[in-house]
Amino acid sequence: MVQRKICTAVVTGPTGTIGHALCRRLLAEGCTVYAVTHPGSKRADTLPRDEHLHVIFCDAADYAALPEQLAEPVDAFFHLAWAHTIGAGRNDMPAQIANIACTVAAVRAAAQMGCCVFVGAGSQAEYGRVEGLLRPDTPTRPENGYGMAKLCAGQMSRLECERLGLDHVWPRVLSVYGPYDGPSTMISSAIRTLLAGGCPALTEGIQQWDYLYADDAAEAFWRMAVHGCSGAVYPLGSGQALPLRRYMEELRDAIDPALPLGLGQIPYGPRQVMHLQADLSALRQDTGFEPRTAFADGIRKTIEWIRKEQP
Repeated sequence: MVQRKICTAVVTGPTGTIGHALCRRLLAEGCTVYAVTHPGSKRADTLPRDEHLHVIFCDAADYAALPEQLAEPVDAFFHLAWAHTIGAGRNDMPAQIANIACTVAAVRAAAQMGCCVFVGAGSQAEYGRVEGLLRPDTPTRPENGYGMAKLCAGQMSRLECERLGLDHVWPRVLSVYGPYDGPSTMISSAIRTLLAGGCPALTEGIQQWDYLYADDAAEAFWRMAVHGCSGAVYPLGSGQALPLRRYMEELRDAIDPALPLGLGQIPYGPRQVMHLQADLSALRQDTGFEPRTAFADGIRKTIEWIRKEQP
């Protein structure tokens, strides 16, 4: 098993659900963490208050300046930052191309800081629609600009890491939920609507979905940095798939079983992914990762966080 020693790390995109959990996981290991977020970030104040966590304000377009802002060499670079991830922004081609350029710039900054490993954050959107399990070697047929850009960013950053002498690991993240998730994701939106006594509008919910709690995702990112094989692609989910309506019913029941769900109120889109499930075999073998949080436990923690976070 690969073994890297990681004492310092950069995390871009630290204020999202995976970023928050990853910062906490790194701090638990005794690492010094440089949390890189854009200037004026309204969520920077939510990051853990810890003497070993340092918030660095740097726009993604200015990653070339990052090495000058850090006081010491860095061992690992986790690149989670990505703009325009939902809605029409997914097909904003200039914005997605800019994301690719920022990813390559992040690799160059990581090399200048002395990093031994670069861990990106790919997406299941790189695969497109697949009926079976998502494996490292599953053919990639992305159907939107976001998926195309993630695929390109993963491939280009891998080549740039090879050129600059860094190890490269590229997880393709499926569906992650948890505290600090954006309010527009399906899980967060449904929770907020139900907490307000409303009825969330949903599809029929027969699609098979794979949800992973943020703390488990952070554990996987940590293990990939320490043990992941250079050049590897790892689909990242829980490894289990259930009908989406099952998740929504469990979420609703954790708030109030009497509340209605608007299942079937929204039609499926023309490119709806109907089966989403990660094959964790390679990730388990290489890193020893195993998801630990049952959806019932994770969704309860997520609901409690939203209750406290809502005004």
